[in-house]
Amino acid sequence: MKTIDDLNFNGLKAIIRVDFNVPLNDKFEITDPTRIDAAIPTIKKIINDGGMAILMSHLGRPKQGPEDKFSLRHLAPALSEKLGVNVKFASDCIGDVPRKLVSEMKKGEVLLLENLRFYNDEKAGNFEFAEKLASLADVYVNDAFGTAHRAHASTAIIAGYFPDAKYFGYVMVNELTHINALLSDAKKPFTAILGGAKVSGKIEIIKNLLNKVDNLIIGGGMMFTFIKAMGGNIGNSLIEEDLIDTAKQILKDAKIKNVEILIPVDAVIADKFSNDANKKVSASNEIPDGWMGLDIGAKTREMFSEVIAKSKTILWNGPMGVFEMPAFAEGTQFVAEKIAEATEKGTYSLVGGGDSVAAINKYNLADKVTYVSTGGGAMLEFIEGKALPGVRAIEG
Repeated sequence: MKTIDDLNFNGLKAIIRVDFNVPLNDKFEITDPTRIDAAIPTIKKIINDGGMAILMSHLGRPKQGPEDKFSLRHLAPALSEKLGVNVKFASDCIGDVPRKLVSEMKKGEVLLLENLRFYNDEKAGNFEFAEKLASLADVYVNDAFGTAHRAHASTAIIAGYFPDAKYFGYVMVNELTHINALLSDAKKPFTAILGGAKVSGKIEIIKNLLNKVDNLIIGGGMMFTFIKAMGGNIGNSLIEEDLIDTAKQILKDAKIKNVEILIPVDAVIADKFSNDANKKVSASNEIPDGWMGLDIGAKTREMFSEVIAKSKTILWNGPMGVFEMPAFAEGTQFVAEKIAEATEKGTYSLVGGGDSVAAINKYNLADKVTYVSTGGGAMLEFIEGKALPGVRAIEG
């Protein structure tokens, strides 16, 4: 693995793909700096060497070119504070503006480029766009694991313009090291906890994990497709009808592979999708019409707790319920706390995926688990066994 530790950056201009796609409030203040914090050691290594750091990222999903609410200029003050240097901002990511600012850079300085996705060329993987970005620097560093599964101009194509000068930053190194360890050297019993709304986004990861785990815990909205597949009544709960047969097959495969799948036995149900809905507890396979399951119940929490406590390796991706609503957050918070307790006793725990990371941060438990992954989709695709373009581009 070619990492930034293999190079002294003194006098070199390094263009670094970071993942600064962070949530902002209506005052453009960062509400969760996890991804920025993760990139700080990489940036500091480069500028402490006497290098010049040119940072590029996307933010949000701009549709019509430049939009101020998606401008990376909003991040510059917080970034300056975290790095202890004045971060300069380029109001474009290609062209005369960044070229001029880069030409004036001195050792130890940091320049933040404007949002890459203000150009459709970024997502399209346009070579000409990638070449313009590459022309700003001597060295390319990819430290954006969160976008490593995309063959975008800044994550994969650009690396081709640095055949002998492309490196992984510390975020990428940490992610690849931890996930590889999870997949190839996990201590048993190995438990995967999968939640979130839909089965559709998790089919391949489930299939791959069935060859590795001892226990598979299912929660969140996706549990109801499994419960329906087992013949249960789920009322108005979330369901993917077209995946019922897939769920049946997964249950059969698990039995063949001696993997215990744990499906919730009770649920906190509501008469509408609202925090102030009427709610009660029901058997998860006997939910009356007009009611929907929005969290796991107490019996399920106890069942999950026993398995988590006995596990030596835990992977958690996806909440147990609609944890954004306080009325339906108990299951997710409970699981997060139990994973933290197991970690304290020596269990290896990896938490990944946007909602799981948001939950672990919400309950102030990020430092109580072994590793928090910064990449949701990238982590899932890596666990599925897919080659990630952003990784392959550096290794190739």
